[in-house]
Parts: sequence; structure tokens; C-alpha cells
Amino acid sequence: MLLMMAEVLELAEVAKAYPGNWFWSILAYNQTHVEWAGCSLHDLIQPSFSFLVGVALPYSIASRLAKGGTFGKMWAHAIWRSVLLVFLGIFLRSMHSSQTYFTFEDTLTQIGLGYPILFLLGFCRPRWQWTAFACVLFGYWLAWALYPAPGPGFDYGAVGVPANWPHNFTGFASHWNKNSNLGNAFDQWFLNLFPRTRPFVFNGGGYLTLSFIPTLGTMILGLIGGQWLREAAPRIPMKKLLIAGAIGIAAGLLLHFTGICPVVKRIWTPAWTLFSGGACFLILAAFSWIIDIQGYRKWAFPLVVIGMNSIAAYLVAHLFHNFFASSFRIHLGPNAFKFLGDGMEPFWSGLAVLICYWLVLFWMYRRKLFLKI
Repeated sequence: MLLMMAEVLELAEVAKAYPGNWFWSILAYNQTHVEWAGCSLHDLIQPSFSFLVGVALPYSIASRLAKGGTFGKMWAHAIWRSVLLVFLGIFLRSMHSSQTYFTFEDTLTQIGLGYPILFLLGFCRPRWQWTAFACVLFGYWLAWALYPAPGPGFDYGAVGVPANWPHNFTGFASHWNKNSNLGNAFDQWFLNLFPRTRPFVFNGGGYLTLSFIPTLGTMILGLIGGQWLREAAPRIPMKKLLIAGAIGIAAGLLLHFTGICPVVKRIWTPAWTLFSGGACFLILAAFSWIIDIQGYRKWAFPLVVIGMNSIAAYLVAHLFHNFFASSFRIHLGPNAFKFLGDGMEPFWSGLAVLICYWLVLFWMYRRKLFLKI
């Protein structure tokens, strides 16, 4: 959530003002999504959010059962939560549209679409969870592999991809090329069932509705990780977390470099599910080691304020940016953040907005106002 909120720092714009500066170039790379294959730190935001939904589920189920909750009531709540997440994502994507913009690639929508299945898996034995995970990934991979790959005469320009775009794959991996795949074909049918200002042909970033299926795989990995943590408490199952992380990253890279399935976050390939899931296990292990094993906790308080209100943080970042930015411009003047030059202005103005985000969440934290779905 902090990384997502920190998009306001606009590090890519700062890097443009200082060409050749390795420091700003590295920061800019890791605050932007890679164009297609590969991974930056920014690319790990959505899988981390999805993974932690799974981690939290065993604790949520246990808490509700301890309070006398029944499966029926919890199932109804899971459906309500799913519907609310889906429509909240659609609402956020429609903010700058002339009418409701029906799209299903937002993080909240993707989580909502898969959440009911994740909830049911929370009551299953681990072997069935692993079986579901394998079926999701292999079935999704097989469907894409069987869908016809774009031929040599395919008109990429018609789906928003420049003819000389350097990120298109060749050979078998071309099944996962941008906007010429099974997911885009599905969206050309599905999204045009909804009222639109103009027919849907492609998503400019290559994002897809069907990505919720492999995203469910990411949430299942989180569910398994959460169960490991609960079963081992008060110990931390560090060995399991590290092994799972290493296997996930290695498996994703193996599929990528053998051409079986590339690591592409934008379309959430099965290889990306494995790779990013492995990274999430390692991040979970790192934070568990620092906070729970070593006992270094005070430094994490600013993160706790954000994490305790993750949905609120997501909404604040989407709804309040223009309000804070325009308020600074109106009351402090247009040059208030140029004290270190024009090139650094986006950083300092963004930092001021980011601090305001955090203060809103801190105010909610102090008053125990936690937005939950």
C-alpha cells in the first residue's frame, strides 16, 4: 500500500530531468511497471496485496468461528465482500469517464472475482488447496496454449501494439503476446456486453478480465502461507517460507527461459503467478524475521497505520490526489516546491501529498476508524 500511495512521488519524471543519473534511474524503474516481460518492485504491489488476502483468510475464519459464526453466514458475507470489491473497482475506474466504465482489471475487482472460491478453499485440506492451485495454473496455461497464436501477418496496430514493438515473443511464447491472446479475445466479447461509449477492442496496457483466474492462484499461495503461520505459532515457519519462495521464483524463471510460459505481470501468466508468489513468500519471511523473530517493531509503526486500513489507503490514493495537489498549488503558490529546481518539483510536491495521505490514515488509526469490507 505504501508503494502504491508513493506513486505521487513521480520518480520517473524526476529521472527524465536527470538523464544518466543511475540513482534516479533505478528508483524510476522500480516505481513503474515493466512494459511486458520481467518485474520491477512496482509490479509486486498487486500480487502482494492479493497474496495477503489469502494470508489473512485463515485468521479471519478462525476468528469468526470463535465468535459463533456459521458457515452460512460467513459464506453470505464472502459473497457480499466479493460483490462490493468488484463494484468498488469499477467505480474507481469510472471516475474520469462520462458514464460507468465497465472494466474488471482493477486490483479490487480481480480479488473480488476470485474471493468466493478462495473462501471455500479455506475450509479444505491442504492437499485440495494445492490441487486447486495446480488446476488453476495448468488449466489456464493450457487454454492459452490451445488458442491460436498470432500469425506472421497479424495486424498488431489494430489492437494498439506498434508494429516495431520490441516486446513481442516469437515461437510458442507468442501465445502470450500483447492484445493478441485468449484474454483479449474474451474481453472483446465480454466487455462489449456492457454499455460503452465506444466498442471495446483492446486495453492500452494489455490488462485483462480473465487475469482474476491466475490471481486466484496467488491468493491460494497466500492462504497456504497463512495456514503455515497459524499452525506454527508462536514460531515462524521460516524454512517453509524460504523454500516456497525459492521454488516459486525458480519455477517461474524456468518456464520463462524455456519459452513454455513467459513471466508477464500485465496478463498474469501462470509463470508470473509462480514468480511473484515466490517473491511474496520471501517478503513475508523477511518481515516476519525482522519483526517477529528479531523483535524490531517500532520502526514499522508508519506501515501499521497504513496496513490496518488497507482499503482506506487504496481509496485515499485514488480519490484524494487532486484535492491535496490543487490545495497546495492554491494556498502555497505554483512554485512552492521548486526550491531545489524544476526537476525535483514532482518529488517534493508528491512527498507533501504522500504525507497528507498518511496523516489521514493516522487520524483514522487514532480514532479506531478501520474501513473493512
